[in-house]
Amino acid sequence: MSDGTDPERDRWRTTTRAKALRAAPERRERFATSSDIEIADVYTAADLDSIDFAPERDLGLPGEFPFTRGVQATMYRSRFWTMRQYAGFATAEETNQRFRYLLDQGQTGLSVAFDLPTQMGYDSDAPEAAGEVGRVGVPISSLADMDVLLDGLPLDEVSTSMTINSTAAILLALYVAAAEKRGVARERISGTTQNDILKEYIARGTWIFPPGPSMRLVTDIFEFCAAELPRWNTISISGYHMREAGATAAQELAFTLADAIAYCEAAVGRGLPIDDFAGRLSFFFAAWSELFEEVAKFRAARRMWARIVRDRFGARSERSMMCRFHVQTAGSSLTAQSIDNNVVRTTIQALSAVLGGAQSLHTNARDEALALPTEESARLALRTQQILAHESGVTETPDPLAGSYYIETLTSRLEAAAQEYLDEIDAAGGTLAAIEAGFQQRQIQESAYRVQQAIETGDQVVVGVNRFRDEAGLSVPPPIQRIDPDGERRQIERVRGVRAERDATAWEAALGRLEECARGGENLMPAMIESVRAYATVGEISNRLRATWGEHRELITV
Repeated sequence: MSDGTDPERDRWRTTTRAKALRAAPERRERFATSSDIEIADVYTAADLDSIDFAPERDLGLPGEFPFTRGVQATMYRSRFWTMRQYAGFATAEETNQRFRYLLDQGQTGLSVAFDLPTQMGYDSDAPEAAGEVGRVGVPISSLADMDVLLDGLPLDEVSTSMTINSTAAILLALYVAAAEKRGVARERISGTTQNDILKEYIARGTWIFPPGPSMRLVTDIFEFCAAELPRWNTISISGYHMREAGATAAQELAFTLADAIAYCEAAVGRGLPIDDFAGRLSFFFAAWSELFEEVAKFRAARRMWARIVRDRFGARSERSMMCRFHVQTAGSSLTAQSIDNNVVRTTIQALSAVLGGAQSLHTNARDEALALPTEESARLALRTQQILAHESGVTETPDPLAGSYYIETLTSRLEAAAQEYLDEIDAAGGTLAAIEAGFQQRQIQESAYRVQQAIETGDQVVVGVNRFRDEAGLSVPPPIQRIDPDGERRQIERVRGVRAERDATAWEAALGRLEECARGGENLMPAMIESVRAYATVGEISNRLRATWGEHRELITV
C-alpha cells in the first residue's frame, strides 16, 4: 500500500488547478459526504494504492465472493429488480384494490404497510386504536381481514413483503393460514417479513415486548421458515429507519450490520447452523440523493456482509454470504413545499439503488410529505422505476461504476468508517448492550442535529425550502389522499363479528396452547398458526404474550 502520492497529480495541482482557482475559487473550503468522508479535488490510481485496493480480493466478479459487484452474475441483464410499491390504507378492501391497480400497472411485487394499531398489537376496536385505524396502513385484526386483503391476488406467483416487527410472527401466521385456505402450499409462498425488532429500539419505537422475548420471536421465525417456508425471507434487517431518523450513510451501514450480527448470534445460539438460515436473511436500506455515496454504501454492504458471515460465523455456502436487499427512497427528504421537486429527488435516489445493485425497490410518491399517496402519484412513482429500467441504459451491465477511482475509494472508506462503529459496538459488549447504553441512539441524534443546523444556517441547501422557493406554488394545495372515516366503523364491525361467530372452545384451546408455548421454550409459530385459524385476533394473541412476557419500557437517560 502506498501513501497515495502521485507526481502527475501534484504537477496538475500546482499548475492547471492553481490557475483555475485564481480565476474561480471553489464554492467552499472543504467538500465531504454525509458521513464526513472528505472528497478530494481529483481521484487517480494513486488513491486506489493508498487504500490497498486489490481487484481480485475486493471486487471479484458479479455473482462471486465478496459480491461487491452484485449477488447475481447477470444482474439486470436477465431480470429487473422487483418493483415493490409500498401500500396500505383505510381498510383491507381498499388496500386490495390498490394492490390490484399497481399489479395492473406493471408492479412485480407486493409490499404491505400496516396501521399503527396492528403494528403495536391492538385490535381495531381497542381504546388505544381510536382515530388511528387505517391511517398509515391497512388494519389487520384477524384472518377475516387477511382473507380480504389477499383476495384474488396470485400468492403462488407474486412475492409479498410485510413491514411488520413486534407482531411479525402473528402476521406471518395469518399470511400462511390465508394462503393455505386458498390452496397455496407453504413451499409456494414467497415474500419477506421485516421482523427487525432491534431497529425499533434504536430508531422507530413500535416495540411491545422486552428485548429477550422479542429476539425469541425473531429466531422462532428463522427456525420455522427454515423447515416450512423455503421461499420466505425471514427478516429484512433495516437500516432505512435509522437513516430516516438522521443516521449518516456510514452509521446506517454499521448499525444495520451490527443488528444482523446479533440476529445471527441468537439463531446460532438456538442451535441453528449458519447455513441453514443465513441464505434467507435480507436487508433494507435507504437511498438518499448523494448519488455516489449511496452507490458506494450498497457495494460496501455486500462486501462487508460476505466477509462477516464467512469469517465470523464460518458459513460455507455462498448463498449465506450474499447481502440481498430492498431499497426505499428517502421519505424524510421529501418536502411539503414544491412537491414536484420530490419527483426529481426520488429519481436520483432510485438511480443510486439501481447502480448499487438492489434486488427490489420502492419509490416514494411526490405527495407523501402531505399524506398517503394518491393513485395518480403512486402510478408516477412506479413509472419512475420503469423508465430507469427500460430507458436509462444503466441496467445493461452489472456494477457499471466498478473501477472508478472515486467509487472504489469511497466504497473502501465507507467500509472503514462503518467498521470503526462495529468495533465500538463489539467493545461495548455487542449490539444489545450498545442499544441498552444508548450508543446507536446518541450517534443518530447527533448526526440529525448537525444536519438540521446546516439546513437552518443555509450551509446545506434544500431546494424549495431554504433556497429557490416557489412562493406562487405554495398557495395552491395539491389534491391529497383522504381516508374515509366510515372505514374505521366498518373495520370495527368486522372484528366484532369475528368474535361473535367463531368457535369459542377452539379459540380458547388455541390461545391456551399458545400461552403454554410462550411460558416454555417451544417454537411459537405452529401455535400461532392454530390460533389465527381459530380466529384469535392480533390483539388477543399480543395480550396473551404481554401477560406472559411483560412490556418493554424505554430507559430515559439524561
